Amino acid sequence: MIFPSPHPGSAPGERRTVVIVGAGPAGLTVGNILRAASVDCVVLETESRRFIETRPRAGVIEERAVRELDRRGLSERLPERAEAHSACEFRFEGERYRFPYADLTGSHHYVYPQPLLVTDLVREYADVRGGDIRFGVRDVRLHDLDSDRPAVSYRCPDTGERRLLRCDFVAGCDGARGVTRDAIPAERTRIARRDDGIGWLALLAEVPPSTDCVLFGVHPRGFAGEMPRSPEVTRFYLQCPPGDDPENWSHDRVWTELRERLGAAGAPPLTEGRLLEKRVLDMHHYVVEPLAHGRLFLAGDAGHLVAPIAAKGMNLALHDAFLLGDALAAYVTRGDGSGLEGYSQACLRRVWDYQEFSQWLSDIYHGLASGDPFRAGTTLARVRRLFTSPAAAAAFAEQYLGTAPAF
Repeated sequence: MIFPSPHPGSAPGERRTVVIVGAGPAGLTVGNILRAASVDCVVLETESRRFIETRPRAGVIEERAVRELDRRGLSERLPERAEAHSACEFRFEGERYRFPYADLTGSHHYVYPQPLLVTDLVREYADVRGGDIRFGVRDVRLHDLDSDRPAVSYRCPDTGERRLLRCDFVAGCDGARGVTRDAIPAERTRIARRDDGIGWLALLAEVPPSTDCVLFGVHPRGFAGEMPRSPEVTRFYLQCPPGDDPENWSHDRVWTELRERLGAAGAPPLTEGRLLEKRVLDMHHYVVEPLAHGRLFLAGDAGHLVAPIAAKGMNLALHDAFLLGDALAAYVTRGDGSGLEGYSQACLRRVWDYQEFSQWLSDIYHGLASGDPFRAGTTLARVRRLFTSPAAAAAFAEQYLGTAPAF
């Protein structure tokens, strides 16, 4: 929603160079980059610090993103706590097929749950670099985005008073349900959407992983996935109807389906344990074009959402944040506006590349359970090709790891 300009007679408000809305991986990374460049900024977050540091989210980080975090001094704890993965495993037709992507590319993935990354980033921003971050804010509104004096207002959680922040730029990093995307007039943007018509039951279980890598179960009953999170906690997914009620999935039903869909000859058994989380995710996607309007720049899920099919969401958010943080710092400190001018186009090239890969992988995951014999046959042909064609294997590995250049 677009809000009118603050009343001319109102209090002048505080002054900041950049207001960052949202304290997820994107917003905190932008904030840290700006602090390192001595650019004045403030981060606004509707939730508490404890909430953002414990909220279950993604867990796979590309090696390229880790290198960028390290280059900026933002990965101090990551090497000692993250797990490096060099392979994944497909299970279909009762057999196991290990895919050693590190052997093909020389690169690997890191498993580092998003709450740990957010904890690191907020500690660096607020506690080490002395950044201004305000938790629990309410009713955030954006004003005058088309002018050279935009503003952001919010309701203070302690006093209930509306406070005004005047600034030069706004970084919209408040996720899929935030307010910044809606501040762009409809006639100035295009939102491309796709709904796959598929649900995933997302599960967090207090059990050790059954193997040393991510598992993809391609099964006529539906997709199943196993993603290690720590030595004691594992993420599982089960394909289900979109909009399904998690309460339809009892403890026994969950473990029965996981064993069936991930079962394969010679596979170690799954350890049954307590379910810490059950929620249904509908597989849908969107892309906002452009990712900028006036003095507002969108990053992460505020500007594009890719379903967790290919573990790309957090990596795209970090990619956006590196570009946006650098571009804002260059403009403020050197008057170089080229990064801001090319920001949207540079981000969208990678966004669409990852969206395409996610759709391709979705066809493999869900084709056997589609009820369409033709689609089931082509699904098996695709997944078999990964293990019979070196060219197909190399192309998949590049896209899966995010090492392929975005044109």
